Amino acid sequence: MKVIVLGAGQVGSSVATALATETDNSVTVVDTDAEALNWLQERLDIRTVTGLGSHPSVLQEAGAGDADILIAVTHSDETNMLACQIAWTLFHTPTKIARIRVTDYQDHPALFDNAAIPVDFIISPERLIKDYIARLIEYPDALQVREFGDGKLLLIGMEVDRGGPMVGEPIHRLRELLPGIETRVAAIYRHDTSVPPEGDTRLLAGDEVFFLARRGDIRRVMSVMRPLDNPYKRIMIAGGGNIGGALAGKLEGDYQVKLISHNLRRARELSAELDRSIVLSGNASDTELLEEENIEDMDVFLALTNDDEDNILAAMLAKRLGARRAMCIVNRTEYVDLIEMGSIDIALSPHQITIGEVLTHLRRGDVVSVHSLRRGAAEAIEVIARGDESTSRVVGRRIDALDLPRGTTIGAILRDDELLIAHHDTVIRSDDHVVLFLTDKRRIEEIEQLFSVGFGFF
Repeated sequence: MKVIVLGAGQVGSSVATALATETDNSVTVVDTDAEALNWLQERLDIRTVTGLGSHPSVLQEAGAGDADILIAVTHSDETNMLACQIAWTLFHTPTKIARIRVTDYQDHPALFDNAAIPVDFIISPERLIKDYIARLIEYPDALQVREFGDGKLLLIGMEVDRGGPMVGEPIHRLRELLPGIETRVAAIYRHDTSVPPEGDTRLLAGDEVFFLARRGDIRRVMSVMRPLDNPYKRIMIAGGGNIGGALAGKLEGDYQVKLISHNLRRARELSAELDRSIVLSGNASDTELLEEENIEDMDVFLALTNDDEDNILAAMLAKRLGARRAMCIVNRTEYVDLIEMGSIDIALSPHQITIGEVLTHLRRGDVVSVHSLRRGAAEAIEVIARGDESTSRVVGRRIDALDLPRGTTIGAILRDDELLIAHHDTVIRSDDHVVLFLTDKRRIEEIEQLFSVGFGFF
């Protein structure tokens, strides 16, 4: 594909990196910051153009005349929308994706149409990270939570603990420990190395396990991996921006929420907007403030400001003062390793979460959803099997007869209203939604080819 990415910020850089590392993609990044473009070009096999992405001459120089996709992810909603408009009007770019942050725009979907503002797909990192955090709070012991099949099926990533019944046991014992519950271990990571999830593979304390199960069965499956913590009740949020304010509004009906904003005006606005949350004005790194607000009683402390350093310091302080769990937003990938070696429980990366949304619209074939995992090294995807036995290499075949790339696991199949946990003898039918886990996302092209249909289908 020929892809133009407008914006060399965190989201744009991450998208460009994800696309450039795959074969057969021609990527051009446009930004007004020549230094940021030079940094990217030194690391990736891409073209760069310096200029404003909404200018017709800049888009033309970037190759909009024969581009397949325009991804506009600058910091300005208006620039992103105008760029899509110009790309469609002047160059007839087939697919236009725009980052839209302002909810006032998002609340009017009729605006986004080729007859109005020609944006084919809207992405909102703030909305995505808000929903993702809400799922993590729903499952306290999870490190990652991803949804498939409109939320019927969940992929959970969690660490196996010494007190769990499955420690030292082979995977096939799950059937014995969980009678009546179907689950599938999709991947195991041990010391950052992938371990094949075979039936006789034994789980060890410290392993990071990804498993698939129905939403209603998730906590039962989690309970055999480690002793479960009590559900969360009290939550403190540092940061009153788009993410913090929206998350407080989403959680306050089910949890006791306190929100700290360093901006007094914004604190007053949130106090008027939120119904049940307690809104405070102050610095989340202020020990005295945290102690006054009983940080030691908080189940979760979330540092969600726009400043990575402030988030890390506030989360570390909250954890030291007694918060049960601490999470923080981190945009700079080089900080993630430092965080994982420290006291912070989970580092949240908005651009990594956003990548999955973007890739969903870029993958060839009938891809329903894509989730980027383990800092982009792995992927979980939901793809529709099309065709019949004569036109498809998967339809009508058992899973153990498929030529799957190494490190690929088929975890589940969504068939009409039925959810099937995949087994070796499961036969794939036409229109099945197949959920796969790839430990090496560089094999995605092989998956796309496997699920493509022959000309006979058309």
